[in-house]
Amino acid sequence: MGGQTVVAEGRLRAACEVVARAEQLPLDVVEQRVREGTVVVMGSPAGPAQPLGIGLGLRTKVNVNLGTSPDLSSLDEELRKLQVALDGGADAVMDLSLGGDLPAIRRAIRAQCPVPLGTVPLYEVALEGCRRYGALADIPGEFFLTVVERHCAAGIDFATLHCGVTRHALLRLAREGRQTGIVSRGGSFVAHWMEATGQENPLYEHYDRLLEVLAAAEVALSLGDGLRPGGGCDATDRAQVEETIILGELVDEARRRAVQVFVEGPGHVPLDQIAANVTLQKRLCHGAPFYVLGPLVTDVAPGYDHITGAIGGALCAAAGADFLCDVTPSEHLGLPDEQDIRDGVMASRLAAHAADLVKGVAGAAEWDRAMSAARKALDWERMAALALDPGKVAEVRERRRSRDESGCSMCGEYCSMKVPIVAGAGPQTG
Repeated sequence: MGGQTVVAEGRLRAACEVVARAEQLPLDVVEQRVREGTVVVMGSPAGPAQPLGIGLGLRTKVNVNLGTSPDLSSLDEELRKLQVALDGGADAVMDLSLGGDLPAIRRAIRAQCPVPLGTVPLYEVALEGCRRYGALADIPGEFFLTVVERHCAAGIDFATLHCGVTRHALLRLAREGRQTGIVSRGGSFVAHWMEATGQENPLYEHYDRLLEVLAAAEVALSLGDGLRPGGGCDATDRAQVEETIILGELVDEARRRAVQVFVEGPGHVPLDQIAANVTLQKRLCHGAPFYVLGPLVTDVAPGYDHITGAIGGALCAAAGADFLCDVTPSEHLGLPDEQDIRDGVMASRLAAHAADLVKGVAGAAEWDRAMSAARKALDWERMAALALDPGKVAEVRERRRSRDESGCSMCGEYCSMKVPIVAGAGPQTG
């Protein structure tokens, strides 16, 4: 399994203590899994991000993507969306900005983000590199590492880096043939640079230096899936598997260098391939935490992809994935607004909890049992307090009020909970 992360006295040790309490697990179990690399712990009790654990035996976590676009670049709107994500229960946030002053946006989000914050440095490599050097192909390889250092210095907690898009992986992609090609933005940027320059991916060629930068800043590495399938017809193909093999080798090296690492997974996977994808990733990447976008189980539901992603996310997490990236209704259509963010985070949290019931995560079944008891007692205040989205409960109750406040407008006085039934009290025979 490669080397082990050292859990010494200090930031990581203190963060593990917070995670152990939150997850209702013994501290030595959390620390051992961090050493083995099956759990990643980010953040610090001292801030700016509170500690968060991702991985084996822990509650399935949910990330929310934010960020400007070339067409819509409003920092105020992104900060409002950040608050919506936090209010909705997001465990982590990523800034994927592609428009405006990227460093200023990142600083502003960091200043108001109390949960772990991730970024994709390749976006800034492409945007600033083209402004500075004229074209993507003219960006020097050294600039890739310069931008990673800049992001680490800004106080991020994890960075998505597309280190597995290698010349050999691109050759495999060309031989395989795909309906959708490369759908990862970061993956497409680095692939274009490689084809235009004839050089190897700088993030792969200089991986040792990259790990030095991440280790010094105590930033976790999220190994991006630059060759992930963008359509169900391309799922689990040779290009995807080739990259996963490379990422597994990079996981081993990161662990040897005491860099916490997790692996990103495919975004479009049919239902019957989800469990196999989780097994494949866990085996090839030696148990590294698995971070997935969705996955989306069909390609025909634009406008409803938060549902498509929640279906896939529940199955994927139940099979062993650890970290879900939310999918909003506007996926494939446009930049999400505040309502999209809320719908996306709620759908993903629902998927995560459904999976935690299957995983046997501490507290998951107890939460459901408490809701069942509140329903039996017609305790509406308790039901609202226990709900995934208490605000939604209050809104629906107000909008569809019942004449009988002890019940609801669905059944009124015919509520099954009000019918006096004693188990086993029917007619006796014999």
